[in-house]
Amino acid sequence: MSIHLNAKEGQLSEKVLMPGDPLRAKYIADTFLENVECHNTVRGMYGYTGTYKGHKISIQSSGMGAPSMSIYATELIKDYGVKNIIRIGTIGAMKREVKIRDIIMAMAATNDSKMQNIIFPQINYAPNASFTLLERAHRLSKQNDDLRVHVGNVFTGDSFYEDDDSMINKLADYGVLGVDMETSALYTLGAKYNIDVLSIMTVSDHVITGEETTAEERQTTFNDMVTVALETLINE
Repeated sequence: MSIHLNAKEGQLSEKVLMPGDPLRAKYIADTFLENVECHNTVRGMYGYTGTYKGHKISIQSSGMGAPSMSIYATELIKDYGVKNIIRIGTIGAMKREVKIRDIIMAMAATNDSKMQNIIFPQINYAPNASFTLLERAHRLSKQNDDLRVHVGNVFTGDSFYEDDDSMINKLADYGVLGVDMETSALYTLGAKYNIDVLSIMTVSDHVITGEETTAEERQTTFNDMVTVALETLINE
């Protein structure tokens, strides 16, 4: 057991999906996994372990923001020996060619994280995805002709609400596809502990056009993203 997870030793898989929303974790476990056990209820951050096509898979919610992601991902890695983590969540699109419900696979994570500044006070460190997971996920996604998938840079921001949107527009001009709040933290930990990490995210809203999905849709209907992530974890 760790401080924030009460899973027993050996209960977790080395392969973990990390949605932000605890209820999304429950939905994924109920919908996609067999032989499911709940391995964590601490602070309502639900975690589940089961099997997908015969492979042991764990799902652990991360909460919102880089600090929360860092807590749960660190404990998964250090205390439970997790070797592969795929963040599955939502992202706000920043470029017009990216549409609602498209999938974004983050190659790297531009960020304004204060946590990064603590680690690297003199430079702007740019954390990256694991190429192994990224290449595999992109290749597997091509098997579904209905999926619209974008691969590139994303922006991980510390603030959900911003007073000044000018930086968002500039980031979009420089090719950044969308904005989330967790990817840079996960990618930094992947580099620190030398494990494979990836963010696969569904576009839930559009910063430029103002389009958005409902909270219920965000929780339950982004099944294509989940399927790609699960297939990526089991197809080595």
